[in-house]
Amino acid sequence: MKRINATPYLLTAPGVLFFSALLGAPMVMTLLLSLHSYDYTLGIQDDWTLANYLDVFTDSYFYVIFGRTLGLSLLVTVLCILIGAPEAYILSRMRNPWRSIFLLVVLGPLLVSVVVRTLGWAILFGGNGLLAKTTAALGLGEVSLMYTMTGMTVALVHVLVPFMVIPVWASLQKMDPQSEDAALTLGASPFTVIRRITLPQITPGILSGSIICFALTAAAFATPSIIGGRRMKVVATMIYDEYKNTLNWPMGATLAALLLFANIVIITSANRLVERRFAKVFE
Repeated sequence: MKRINATPYLLTAPGVLFFSALLGAPMVMTLLLSLHSYDYTLGIQDDWTLANYLDVFTDSYFYVIFGRTLGLSLLVTVLCILIGAPEAYILSRMRNPWRSIFLLVVLGPLLVSVVVRTLGWAILFGGNGLLAKTTAALGLGEVSLMYTMTGMTVALVHVLVPFMVIPVWASLQKMDPQSEDAALTLGASPFTVIRRITLPQITPGILSGSIICFALTAAAFATPSIIGGRRMKVVATMIYDEYKNTLNWPMGATLAALLLFANIVIITSANRLVERRFAKVFE
Protein backbone atom coordinates (compact mmCIF):
# COMPACT_ATOMS: atom_id res chain seq x y z
CA MET A 1 0.00 0.00 0.00
CA LYS A 2 1.37 3.38 -1.01
CA ARG A 3 2.29 5.57 1.92
CA ILE A 4 0.83 9.10 1.91
CA ASN A 5 3.27 11.92 2.58
CA ALA A 6 1.58 14.20 5.08
CA THR A 7 4.26 16.90 4.99
CA PRO A 8 2.66 19.03 2.21
CA TYR A 9 -0.69 18.95 3.97
CA LEU A 10 0.83 19.95 7.30
CA LEU A 11 2.75 22.81 5.68
CA THR A 12 -0.32 24.19 3.92
CA ALA A 13 -2.71 23.67 6.83
CA PRO A 14 -1.98 27.03 8.57
CA GLY A 15 -2.56 28.96 5.34
CA VAL A 16 -5.76 27.04 4.62
CA LEU A 17 -7.10 27.66 8.11
CA PHE A 18 -6.19 31.34 7.95
CA PHE A 19 -7.85 31.67 4.53
CA SER A 20 -10.96 29.83 5.73
CA ALA A 21 -11.30 31.99 8.81
CA LEU A 22 -10.87 35.36 7.10
CA LEU A 23 -12.58 34.70 3.77
CA GLY A 24 -14.46 31.42 3.94
CA ALA A 25 -16.46 32.23 7.06
CA PRO A 26 -17.80 35.61 5.78
CA MET A 27 -18.73 33.98 2.48
CA VAL A 28 -20.68 31.24 4.25
CA MET A 29 -22.41 33.83 6.44
CA THR A 30 -23.32 35.86 3.34
CA LEU A 31 -24.77 32.78 1.69
CA LEU A 32 -26.83 31.97 4.79
CA LEU A 33 -28.04 35.56 5.00
CA SER A 34 -29.28 35.38 1.40
CA LEU A 35 -31.64 32.57 2.43
CA HIS A 36 -33.64 34.83 4.75
CA SER A 37 -36.53 37.07 3.78
CA TYR A 38 -36.82 40.77 4.55
CA ASP A 39 -39.75 42.83 5.72
CA TYR A 40 -39.54 46.62 5.38
CA THR A 41 -41.28 47.09 8.74
CA LEU A 42 -39.89 44.15 10.74
CA GLY A 43 -36.44 43.78 9.14
CA ILE A 44 -34.66 40.47 8.49
CA GLN A 45 -36.95 37.51 9.17
CA ASP A 46 -35.89 34.35 11.00
CA ASP A 47 -36.90 31.97 8.23
CA TRP A 48 -35.37 30.05 5.33
CA THR A 49 -36.46 30.81 1.79
CA LEU A 50 -35.29 31.03 -1.82
CA ALA A 51 -37.55 34.01 -2.50
CA ASN A 52 -34.63 36.39 -3.01
CA TYR A 53 -33.14 34.21 -5.72
CA LEU A 54 -36.54 33.84 -7.37
CA ASP A 55 -36.95 37.62 -7.36
CA VAL A 56 -33.59 38.05 -9.09
CA PHE A 57 -34.28 35.43 -11.75
CA THR A 58 -37.80 36.67 -12.50
CA ASP A 59 -37.13 40.43 -12.61
CA SER A 60 -35.77 41.79 -15.91
CA TYR A 61 -34.18 44.73 -14.09
CA PHE A 62 -31.58 42.43 -12.54
CA TYR A 63 -30.84 40.93 -15.96
CA VAL A 64 -30.02 44.42 -17.25
CA ILE A 65 -27.64 45.09 -14.35
CA PHE A 66 -25.88 41.73 -14.62
CA GLY A 67 -25.68 42.06 -18.40
CA ARG A 68 -24.14 45.52 -18.09
CA THR A 69 -21.61 44.20 -15.57
CA LEU A 70 -20.70 41.27 -17.81
CA GLY A 71 -20.36 43.47 -20.90
CA LEU A 72 -18.23 46.00 -19.02
CA SER A 73 -15.98 43.25 -17.64
CA LEU A 74 -15.46 41.67 -21.05
CA LEU A 75 -14.78 45.01 -22.74
CA VAL A 76 -12.29 46.13 -20.10
CA THR A 77 -10.53 42.75 -20.22
CA VAL A 78 -10.17 42.83 -24.01
CA LEU A 79 -8.85 46.40 -23.96
CA CYS A 80 -6.38 45.48 -21.21
CA ILE A 81 -5.10 42.63 -23.38
CA LEU A 82 -4.76 44.85 -26.46
CA ILE A 83 -2.91 47.51 -24.48
CA GLY A 84 -1.08 45.55 -21.80
CA ALA A 85 0.35 42.64 -23.80
CA PRO A 86 2.11 44.78 -26.47
CA GLU A 87 3.20 47.18 -23.73
CA ALA A 88 4.85 44.37 -21.78
CA TYR A 89 6.50 43.06 -24.96
CA ILE A 90 7.94 46.48 -25.80
CA LEU A 91 9.17 46.95 -22.24
CA SER A 92 10.91 43.58 -22.30
CA ARG A 93 12.85 44.66 -25.40
CA MET A 94 14.02 47.97 -23.94
CA ARG A 95 17.46 48.47 -22.45
CA ASN A 96 18.23 49.92 -19.05
CA PRO A 97 17.72 52.57 -17.75
CA TRP A 98 14.76 53.19 -20.09
CA ARG A 99 13.16 49.85 -19.27
CA SER A 100 13.17 50.58 -15.54
CA ILE A 101 11.87 54.10 -16.08
CA PHE A 102 8.98 53.08 -18.32
CA LEU A 103 8.14 50.09 -16.13
CA LEU A 104 7.84 52.48 -13.20
CA VAL A 105 5.59 54.71 -15.30
CA VAL A 106 3.35 51.75 -16.20
CA LEU A 107 3.10 50.49 -12.64
CA GLY A 108 2.93 53.98 -11.15
CA PRO A 109 -0.91 54.09 -11.01
CA LEU A 110 -0.82 51.20 -8.54
CA LEU A 111 0.89 53.54 -6.07
CA VAL A 112 -2.13 55.87 -6.07
CA SER A 113 -5.46 55.07 -4.44
CA VAL A 114 -8.11 53.92 -6.90
CA VAL A 115 -10.47 56.54 -5.46
CA VAL A 116 -7.98 59.33 -6.16
CA ARG A 117 -7.42 58.09 -9.70
CA THR A 118 -11.14 57.83 -10.34
CA LEU A 119 -11.76 61.33 -8.99
CA GLY A 120 -9.09 62.56 -11.40
CA TRP A 121 -11.00 60.99 -14.29
CA ALA A 122 -14.24 62.49 -12.95
CA ILE A 123 -12.68 65.97 -13.04
CA LEU A 124 -11.46 65.34 -16.58
CA PHE A 125 -14.80 63.92 -17.81
CA GLY A 126 -17.08 66.40 -16.00
CA GLY A 127 -19.10 69.16 -17.59
CA ASN A 128 -16.45 71.75 -16.73
CA GLY A 129 -13.53 69.40 -17.30
CA LEU A 130 -10.73 69.53 -19.84
CA LEU A 131 -12.53 67.18 -22.23
CA ALA A 132 -15.69 69.30 -22.37
CA LYS A 133 -13.73 72.53 -22.78
CA THR A 134 -11.57 71.05 -25.55
CA THR A 135 -14.52 69.71 -27.54
CA ALA A 136 -16.35 73.02 -27.07
CA ALA A 137 -13.33 74.94 -28.36
CA LEU A 138 -13.25 72.66 -31.43
CA GLY A 139 -16.92 73.39 -32.12
CA LEU A 140 -18.07 69.89 -31.23
CA GLY A 141 -20.12 70.92 -28.22
CA GLU A 142 -19.41 70.06 -24.62
CA VAL A 143 -18.77 66.31 -24.52
CA SER A 144 -18.97 64.68 -21.10
CA LEU A 145 -18.19 61.04 -20.41
CA MET A 146 -19.59 61.10 -16.90
CA TYR A 147 -22.37 58.59 -16.26
CA THR A 148 -21.60 56.70 -19.47
CA MET A 149 -20.30 53.24 -20.26
CA THR A 150 -17.41 54.80 -22.19
CA GLY A 151 -16.29 56.80 -19.17
CA MET A 152 -16.38 53.76 -16.87
CA THR A 153 -14.47 51.70 -19.43
CA VAL A 154 -11.68 54.26 -19.83
CA ALA A 155 -11.28 54.72 -16.07
CA LEU A 156 -11.26 50.97 -15.35
CA VAL A 157 -8.79 50.20 -18.15
CA HIS A 158 -6.43 52.82 -16.71
CA VAL A 159 -6.72 51.16 -13.30
CA LEU A 160 -6.34 47.56 -14.49
CA VAL A 161 -3.77 47.66 -17.33
CA PRO A 162 -0.88 47.14 -14.86
CA PHE A 163 -2.50 43.88 -13.77
CA MET A 164 -2.18 42.69 -17.38
CA VAL A 165 1.37 43.98 -17.85
CA ILE A 166 2.77 42.21 -14.77
CA PRO A 167 1.85 38.56 -15.67
CA VAL A 168 2.72 39.04 -19.34
CA TRP A 169 6.04 40.55 -18.28
CA ALA A 170 6.67 37.51 -16.06
CA SER A 171 5.97 35.16 -18.99
CA LEU A 172 8.33 37.11 -21.24
CA GLN A 173 11.12 36.84 -18.67
CA LYS A 174 10.92 33.04 -18.92
CA MET A 175 11.13 33.06 -22.74
CA ASP A 176 14.46 32.54 -24.49
CA PRO A 177 15.02 35.51 -26.86
CA GLN A 178 17.24 33.33 -29.03
CA SER A 179 14.22 31.35 -30.19
CA GLU A 180 12.91 34.46 -31.95
CA ASP A 181 16.32 35.18 -33.48
CA ALA A 182 16.52 31.58 -34.73
CA ALA A 183 13.11 31.84 -36.39
CA LEU A 184 14.06 35.10 -38.10
CA THR A 185 17.31 33.51 -39.30
CA LEU A 186 15.36 30.62 -40.81
CA GLY A 187 13.27 33.05 -42.86
CA ALA A 188 10.16 33.57 -40.72
CA SER A 189 8.54 37.00 -40.91
CA PRO A 190 8.27 39.11 -37.73
CA PHE A 191 4.51 38.56 -37.68
CA THR A 192 5.00 34.78 -37.93
CA VAL A 193 7.53 34.88 -35.10
CA ILE A 194 5.10 36.71 -32.84
CA ARG A 195 2.19 34.44 -33.80
CA ARG A 196 3.97 31.06 -33.69
CA ILE A 197 6.67 31.60 -31.04
CA THR A 198 6.05 34.61 -28.82
CA LEU A 199 2.28 34.53 -28.43
CA PRO A 200 2.00 30.84 -27.42
CA GLN A 201 4.64 31.35 -24.73
CA ILE A 202 3.00 34.43 -23.22
CA THR A 203 -0.55 33.08 -23.45
CA PRO A 204 -0.46 31.80 -19.83
CA GLY A 205 0.43 35.35 -18.73
CA ILE A 206 -2.36 36.80 -20.85
CA LEU A 207 -4.80 34.28 -19.39
CA SER A 208 -3.72 35.10 -15.82
CA GLY A 209 -4.01 38.83 -16.48
CA SER A 210 -7.41 38.36 -18.10
CA ILE A 211 -8.72 36.49 -15.07
CA ILE A 212 -7.48 39.23 -12.75
CA CYS A 213 -8.87 42.06 -14.89
CA PHE A 214 -12.24 40.37 -15.40
CA ALA A 215 -12.70 39.55 -11.72
CA LEU A 216 -11.63 43.01 -10.54
CA THR A 217 -13.89 44.73 -13.08
CA ALA A 218 -16.91 42.62 -12.18
CA ALA A 219 -16.42 43.41 -8.49
CA ALA A 220 -15.34 47.05 -8.95
CA PHE A 221 -17.24 49.54 -6.84
CA ALA A 222 -15.40 52.86 -6.52
CA THR A 223 -14.95 53.57 -10.22
CA PRO A 224 -18.49 52.60 -11.36
CA SER A 225 -20.08 54.46 -8.44
CA ILE A 226 -18.15 57.69 -9.17
CA ILE A 227 -18.02 57.63 -12.98
CA GLY A 228 -21.20 55.66 -13.66
CA GLY A 229 -23.31 57.04 -10.84
CA ARG A 230 -26.87 55.85 -10.41
CA ARG A 231 -27.52 56.08 -14.13
CA MET A 232 -25.08 53.28 -15.02
CA LYS A 233 -25.42 50.94 -12.06
CA VAL A 234 -23.53 47.64 -11.96
CA VAL A 235 -23.91 44.70 -9.58
CA ALA A 236 -21.44 46.06 -7.01
CA THR A 237 -23.20 49.42 -6.74
CA MET A 238 -26.57 47.70 -6.59
CA ILE A 239 -25.34 45.53 -3.70
CA TYR A 240 -24.23 48.68 -1.91
CA ASP A 241 -27.66 50.24 -2.42
CA GLU A 242 -29.39 47.16 -1.02
CA TYR A 243 -27.19 47.20 2.09
CA LYS A 244 -27.03 50.94 2.76
CA ASN A 245 -30.12 52.53 1.23
CA THR A 246 -32.96 50.00 1.36
CA LEU A 247 -31.36 48.02 4.24
CA ASN A 248 -32.42 44.82 2.51
CA TRP A 249 -29.36 42.83 3.55
CA PRO A 250 -30.69 39.44 2.37
CA MET A 251 -31.16 40.77 -1.18
CA GLY A 252 -27.69 42.34 -1.08
CA ALA A 253 -26.26 39.02 0.07
CA THR A 254 -28.14 37.26 -2.72
CA LEU A 255 -26.67 39.55 -5.36
CA ALA A 256 -23.19 39.14 -3.87
CA ALA A 257 -23.50 35.35 -3.90
CA LEU A 258 -24.73 35.32 -7.50
CA LEU A 259 -21.93 37.66 -8.59
CA LEU A 260 -19.34 35.39 -6.98
CA PHE A 261 -20.88 32.28 -8.54
CA ALA A 262 -21.03 33.91 -11.99
CA ASN A 263 -17.39 34.99 -11.68
CA ILE A 264 -16.28 31.47 -10.76
CA VAL A 265 -18.25 29.84 -13.59
CA ILE A 266 -17.09 32.29 -16.27
CA ILE A 267 -13.43 32.30 -15.22
CA THR A 268 -13.27 28.51 -14.85
CA SER A 269 -14.99 27.92 -18.18
CA ALA A 270 -12.74 30.39 -19.99
CA ASN A 271 -9.65 28.84 -18.43
CA ARG A 272 -10.60 25.33 -19.53
CA LEU A 273 -11.60 26.52 -23.00
CA VAL A 274 -8.25 28.24 -23.55
CA GLU A 275 -6.28 25.28 -22.24
CA ARG A 276 -8.26 22.86 -24.43
CA ARG A 277 -7.79 24.82 -27.64
CA PHE A 278 -4.35 26.21 -26.91
CA ALA A 279 -2.49 23.76 -29.12
CA LYS A 280 -5.02 23.94 -31.97
CA VAL A 281 -5.01 27.73 -32.24
CA PHE A 282 -1.25 28.07 -32.57
CA GLU A 283 -0.51 25.04 -34.76
